Amino acid sequence: MKKNLIFLGILLIISQLTGFAQNPKLKTGLWRVAIQLQGGEAPFHLDIKSENNRYVAYILNAEERLKLDEISVKNDSVIMHLHIFDAVLAAKLENENKMVGQWIKYAYKSSQAVAFVAEYGQKPRFVESEQAPALNVEGKWSITFTDQNQKSYPAVGIFKQKGKKIVGTFLTTTGDYRYLEGILEGSQMRLSTFDGNHGFLFKTQGDAKQLQGEFWAGKLGYETFSGFKNDTASLPDADKLTFLKEGYERLAFSFPNLKQKKVSLTDSAYRGKVVIVQIMGSWCPNCMDETAFLASWYKKHKQRGAEVIGLAYERSPEFAQAKVGVEKMQARYKIDYEVLIAGTNNKQAAAETLPMLNQVLAFPTTIFIDRQGKVRRIHTGFTGPGTGIYYEKFKREFNQFMDKLLAENP
Repeated sequence: MKKNLIFLGILLIISQLTGFAQNPKLKTGLWRVAIQLQGGEAPFHLDIKSENNRYVAYILNAEERLKLDEISVKNDSVIMHLHIFDAVLAAKLENENKMVGQWIKYAYKSSQAVAFVAEYGQKPRFVESEQAPALNVEGKWSITFTDQNQKSYPAVGIFKQKGKKIVGTFLTTTGDYRYLEGILEGSQMRLSTFDGNHGFLFKTQGDAKQLQGEFWAGKLGYETFSGFKNDTASLPDADKLTFLKEGYERLAFSFPNLKQKKVSLTDSAYRGKVVIVQIMGSWCPNCMDETAFLASWYKKHKQRGAEVIGLAYERSPEFAQAKVGVEKMQARYKIDYEVLIAGTNNKQAAAETLPMLNQVLAFPTTIFIDRQGKVRRIHTGFTGPGTGIYYEKFKREFNQFMDKLLAENP
């Protein structure tokens, strides 16, 4: 009810401020959508289509196409549910070529709205000038981000450049910033991405050896960063950041599945199996990427004696509300393995539910358990498909390690 009231209130305000046409048709084709962040426009493209007599849309970032298949159009109002996330694009059609609205993210007992403008047609992602690039940023960069509390963290920037067009991402110890796309004009680079839960804008200045920049995330997020070109740039070993405390060699928990039945690693379904425990949340884009990988992998390999258990740490502490996002993720990625409601999406609180771990540093975190029930590896974060060769490297190493565990005797 609260979500509906918020949405109706926003549409009422928009309607009062602008003179909208009556009953315009939502045009299919490419739309340029510009989220209005504090640092300026964070643009992306939206490809709207008609499939089986209903609207669908695809969020486009570099090579990524995220499907939106819950779209309603009534008179001049448009609501697009943002796939697995508890968020919508809610807009009014000003005319057949323009939408004005809000990107609304719902959280537990609250919501956040950010304005956007969408224009129809084959328009560039960023408004371009005739200025040519003054440098080449292609390659790897050692980067340090600093947040508003002056807390810093390392990253690796990886970029590909073709003329003034740039694609790439930033890898961090907790995950990656997924598919970034933008342009380089003069010495300034602009990159953006939008996945439904996150809207990011990066702006950099620099030369062929050094960069400095600003990073805006959603309505309030802001960080600065700087770095230098480094072909050997790397991050701390993701297998050494989270580990079992001294005296432990096993993981133990008992959490309810979506039917409220308690599930534990000691259950017969997991004895003698190689088990992957995925610490995740339906609100988390990196978890979305890992889930897509694990769901597909599990279908192909479960007959070999492998199991996967997802531990979902959701925004709501209420079971009924928490499971909604998980069910949506299950349906979207056709998850065959158990996903349990384990707690809320606070890293410290999550660590308290698994007291044998030194910390929960990231969603996702992946724990590998052998046929004897012993923890053999804990991997912090996820290197997703937006990282290109790093994702391919992850898949090779994952499969090699799982082949090793599966070959061992119970």
